[in-house]
Amino acid sequence: MHGAHTLGSPIQRYAYTLAFQKNDGGEMSRHEQGIAVRVALRACAWAERWFPDPFAVAALVLVLVAVTAAAAGAPAVSVARAFGDGFWSLIPFTMQMCFVLIGGYVVADSAPMTAALEWLAARPRSGRGAVALVAATAVLLSLLHWGLALIGATLLARALARREELQMDYRAAGAAAYVGLGATWALGLSSSAAQLQANPASMSKELLAVTGVIPFSETIFLWQSLVLTAVLVVVSIAVAWFTAPGPTEALTAQRLGLDTSRPSPATTAQRRPADVLEQSPLLSMALVALGVGWLWHEFTAKGPIGALSNLNSYNFLLLILGLLLHWRPRRFLDSVMRAVPGTAGILIQFPLYGAVAQILTSAPAADGFTLSARLAEVLTHLSTPGSFPVVVGLYSSLLGFFVPSGGGKWLIEAPYVMQAANDLHVHLGWTVQVYNAAEALPNLVNPIWMLPVLGILGLRAKDMVGFSVLQLVVHAPIVLFLLWLLSGTLIYHAPVMPGP
Repeated sequence: MHGAHTLGSPIQRYAYTLAFQKNDGGEMSRHEQGIAVRVALRACAWAERWFPDPFAVAALVLVLVAVTAAAAGAPAVSVARAFGDGFWSLIPFTMQMCFVLIGGYVVADSAPMTAALEWLAARPRSGRGAVALVAATAVLLSLLHWGLALIGATLLARALARREELQMDYRAAGAAAYVGLGATWALGLSSSAAQLQANPASMSKELLAVTGVIPFSETIFLWQSLVLTAVLVVVSIAVAWFTAPGPTEALTAQRLGLDTSRPSPATTAQRRPADVLEQSPLLSMALVALGVGWLWHEFTAKGPIGALSNLNSYNFLLLILGLLLHWRPRRFLDSVMRAVPGTAGILIQFPLYGAVAQILTSAPAADGFTLSARLAEVLTHLSTPGSFPVVVGLYSSLLGFFVPSGGGKWLIEAPYVMQAANDLHVHLGWTVQVYNAAEALPNLVNPIWMLPVLGILGLRAKDMVGFSVLQLVVHAPIVLFLLWLLSGTLIYHAPVMPGP
């Protein structure tokens, strides 16, 4: 019974075989894998067993915040009112985040993108080179769009797996496809925190009063942020290369018995009059023409940075591009339908995060102070202007293990973290980037955002997380050091309120 249980998956069965086979030199293949791979596999098993569902964690955080506010003297009716008001306060931002995922998915899922990925998959000469290419694709695309990076890099890994001569480790490739979500996505254009701070209409008035409006020029386009991003890109690719098992130890998709064949193209046969409209590219092109006209106006009126820092414009650009690449309305709609299940967590969790933020900022205790003010006071006392980035980085990364949502967690942290930054006179835009770089780290070992990768590759979270945890071990000290070092080159400016 025990053996049947422990050897239930293809990966486990193949690993068992490796452990008891001898290589040409007479040594156990299990030892050939190296300590990095063995640690990776143990970390995978631990993560699958102990990581809870993010919705349960979000609900627990909400309950704890509500109980703490009541215990501090906030009237129960104030806490209840803040819960209800906050629950619906982020509906625009919630939908914007859903469209970030949908827009990235429909572009990555299109036929032209698939052809480009197939061309790219023909380049590598070795399995390790293939894994490094997947990592490079993931971290670079994530700077443009995390949804596009997640799906695009995963499809590239699947295409590479079809090249049996490469002997590419399928698990390492899956982890490489995911590394952008733990390394660079929050430092790029689709950063939830940076987008939120640049869009005052997406914020509550209580949060806006603390942070003000912070444009991209003061967050992701700071030269300090660009330096940090460049370092993380190089480090991510290097770690993927060095931790990928060699040809004799690699668990390829074929060895695991997983199907990586190209999916059959969907039929476009017209069997009913309605199909004529659904399959007509003329309808798609009419919508694209209207969309391009609006985007032209936005980019000429606001400039490229101004337009891209507006979530509505950013999402609209991806949707119009997806519509163009899919060519026919039916194909576009089918792709959207495949993307929508991935938004379930956003739809149900973000209202809870909004409620947490509202309780923190608008349910004062008997002495008139809110929990947000109290937490800001604690951070201020624990930090100096020099140590503040490290303290916030450690705190944000630790909380990220339990609240795996860049945008949702920022709504929890921003009220008191940004107030503490104001009190200590720490650059507000850099504080956002401190949060961005640190909060992404736990994604490397938290399975929730791996779901699209797992679904496409046919793997399980614990098959990949072990390789990702090695990325975390390398990234964490580098990130914290650079956050501290670069902070000293910035000067504080008071919050800027939006114009009338």
